Amino acid sequence: QVQLVESGGGLVQAGGSLRLSCAASGRTFSNYAIGWFRQAPGKERKFVAGIRRSGSTSYADSVKGRFTISRDNAKNTVYLQMNSLKPEDTALYYCAAGSTVGYGLVSAHIEYDFWGQGTQVTVSS
Repeated sequence: QVQLVESGGGLVQAGGSLRLSCAASGRTFSNYAIGWFRQAPGKERKFVAGIRRSGSTSYADSVKGRFTISRDNAKNTVYLQMNSLKPEDTALYYCAAGSTVGYGLVSAHIEYDFWGQGTQVTVSS
């Protein structure tokens, strides 16, 4: 079992930055791929960014060049640095952990076994 807790969300103006954190406890953190997903009201949950056990990363096209995902296995934490935020980035952001996420499947939410409760990001125009 892995417990995930997101933090770092908040209200920011367009063009601003936030850094989200996903702190994990439980089993060996380094054995898990971690994904960030977001869900806006009335919309489906969408992939944002993912980092594999190897440290390689993937991003949704909508955030490429603006968001950066990283992990610190010593601290059992994954970060999502979000720059140049836009109003359309407003959503509830979740992190998820999966131990058997295929290399090309890091964007598929069904690949993940454990989910956090989410942290709200609101970007004002």
